[in-house]
Amino acid sequence: MTAGNSTRICAVVCEQSAADLPGAIARAAVIADMVEVRLDCLLNASLGRLREVCLELIQTVTKPVIITLRSATEGGNLQLERDRRRDFWRSIIGPLMSATDLLVDLEGELVRELMSESDFSDAVDWERVICSYHDFAGTAEDLNGIYDQLATTPARIIKIAKRANNTTDCIPMFRLLERAVDEQREIIPIAMGTAGLATRVLGPSRGAFLTYGSTEAGNATAPGQISVRELGDIYRVRQINLQTQTFGLIGNPVSHSISPQIQNAAFSFTGIDAVYLPFEVRVAGEFLRRLVKGESREVDWNLRGLSVTAPHKSTVTEHLDWIEPSARDIGAVNTMVVDGDLLRGYNTDAAAFLAPLKRAFGPLEGMSCAVIGAGGAARTAIWSLRRAGAVVTMFARNAAAAKLIGDEFGIDCKQLEGASFTGYDVVVNATPVGMRGELQNQTLASAEQLRGVRLVYDLVYNPTETLLLKEAASAGCGGIGGLEMLLAQAAAQFTLWTGEEAPLDVMRAAAESALSEPPAVAGG
Repeated sequence: MTAGNSTRICAVVCEQSAADLPGAIARAAVIADMVEVRLDCLLNASLGRLREVCLELIQTVTKPVIITLRSATEGGNLQLERDRRRDFWRSIIGPLMSATDLLVDLEGELVRELMSESDFSDAVDWERVICSYHDFAGTAEDLNGIYDQLATTPARIIKIAKRANNTTDCIPMFRLLERAVDEQREIIPIAMGTAGLATRVLGPSRGAFLTYGSTEAGNATAPGQISVRELGDIYRVRQINLQTQTFGLIGNPVSHSISPQIQNAAFSFTGIDAVYLPFEVRVAGEFLRRLVKGESREVDWNLRGLSVTAPHKSTVTEHLDWIEPSARDIGAVNTMVVDGDLLRGYNTDAAAFLAPLKRAFGPLEGMSCAVIGAGGAARTAIWSLRRAGAVVTMFARNAAAAKLIGDEFGIDCKQLEGASFTGYDVVVNATPVGMRGELQNQTLASAEQLRGVRLVYDLVYNPTETLLLKEAASAGCGGIGGLEMLLAQAAAQFTLWTGEEAPLDVMRAAAESALSEPPAVAGG
């Protein structure tokens, strides 16, 4: 990547015991540029003890530190009334201001109360105050009005954090950032939740004062917060600039995906100035209109291409300017290339889907295959198998959707519930069932239903061994997971986007590393 930016990564320390704070702060200082100490995480701590903690911090910190005592309504863990929090800040602000490289984060309402008290206001260096607002419900609509209120305070830095339920909810945050930069105000705009990751990764390159990260994966202190290591090593936030090419994955959900690890590793290895992000998208058309299409996009960014996963592989086709013939025949697109003002659609899944089957069986002519599902992945599997000469039967829970696809491709459709797959050579799961998360402990077929099948091919890759594959092993069937298909289609996407050969070994190593890590626990 090209020359970097002035990114500050702030590691958040949220310990329940004061005795654990010094070690946690020391570890955070090693990996980050700044450390935020959440005093509200200290359970059962008296105001006197909180004051002692602050006095100890002043003597020991080695990196710039942010001190905050968040109210319960804005995400704090201590049930402290406003009067008690106000008394705490009154008692400690003088000593805190005596320390260099130390900032305090105060909620906007508290700042407005305290700034009117001359004893407090005179003791404060307002250049070192973050005036913040947090909306964990995602209901606040007038963010400009909130910004105006915070901007009337003498605090140098404004922080606005709002829950994002859709990636398009990032747009107001990027607009606030543009406004603050134009007005030469320091701001930290955060869209919380998986859908808001773009603000955490791209914000610093656009002028955000800092971005927050947890000290470890799975140890988030706010929804959607990823670790300092992920920010630096996977998304390389220190190297991102306004010219950096942006790519990403649109789907719902996307938190399970390891495509960011795979593609970002490839970009890093090849030295391409690019970053790949997961975009949680509920309505594909809205996302494409507001963030992708040149004539209507609401964010100025160098977006160059997208991967597409469930449930959008079929629905995106109506929004594209050009679709390659095979993808049009399949009726599913998994790759988009932004070519100037044109959106071009491709399907790199088809060839990637067949490759593991051909390695297992050789020619597929005449083989009997059952495909479970009625979405874009099922369409790709059916089309590919039929082109290879296999005899395909479709099984689905949605009879109406199944009949439409069955009629289109000229194949038999059967009800999934209670089905027996005896007599089939291959059974393909083309649904998300079994995927890490809410669906992980589910399977669409039991060992009893699979007896006699030669091979079960589960397109789910995370986890590597799904419940369906375990049932297949119990039934004596061979099994293939979705990782090989994932890597093959990802390599083809990389080449479509960059024109370069994909570093497949690097991508495989990144995938295996990501899958070997324990799943992250969502932050609260």
